[in-house]
Amino acid sequence: MTRLAIVIVTYNSSREIDAAVRSMTEPAPVTPSDIIVIDNASTDGTASLVRDRWPAVRLIESTTNLGFAAANNRAIRESSSELVLLLNPDTRVSGGAVDRLVAQLDARPDVAIVGPRIVDGHGRAELSFGSMITPLAELRQKILVSGNDRGSLPIVRMVDRMTRRTREVDWVSGACLLIRRKDVEAVGLLDERFFLYTEDVDLCASVRARSRKVLFAADIEIVHLRGRSAGATTAAAYRRSQLAFYEKHHPAWVPWLRAYLKIRRELPDNP
Repeated sequence: MTRLAIVIVTYNSSREIDAAVRSMTEPAPVTPSDIIVIDNASTDGTASLVRDRWPAVRLIESTTNLGFAAANNRAIRESSSELVLLLNPDTRVSGGAVDRLVAQLDARPDVAIVGPRIVDGHGRAELSFGSMITPLAELRQKILVSGNDRGSLPIVRMVDRMTRRTREVDWVSGACLLIRRKDVEAVGLLDERFFLYTEDVDLCASVRARSRKVLFAADIEIVHLRGRSAGATTAAAYRRSQLAFYEKHHPAWVPWLRAYLKIRRELPDNP
């Protein structure tokens, strides 16, 4: 049995998946691992590319787009490793980074989840961790992320400083998230009501509710070419997940959120 399952969910990711898999295999992690690509019914040849170029990669082909949470769950159920690494197809991760993430868990039995420092293709840090989602925390995160994306120098410097210190956090990004199987199974895997977005925050919240810890590892770095992977990354998908998250964690805020989205004409159909 391999110790680590590296799970990559793809949807029309043919432009990115080849480089992502190559970054995981040249060199491969020292930790015994399998790469599992689960394709969400891509129409751009993603599955064929993986099958042809990477015969050692385990390919799971879904006949429908399951979404991020459900696709990861299928891969987790169809594997048996001690550890699971959730990874986006538009990331570039060296084998050394994976081994160092594993070492963090080995050193901290109290930690269930660890995530690395994430930078874009130019080396600028992403704010890939944060406080539990609340209206105030969302506003703060949005200000920091949008300012960082625009290149506002004071915010860019602030985000860089924030991501230079290893710390326990409420959540880390699902773009690169390492979790112990026993912990993800203990909380019933990822909540499939979240098709896309906020499933990582919810997973970390479920783990923390069991008195387990989430760690942001500032000294381990990966590249995330955010926005280059194709998929249903729409505003409506985000709003559906946002509503589902508040219904689960902050139900008293749901009427206010619905009213706000209705005023902005962003209330999704069948939320």
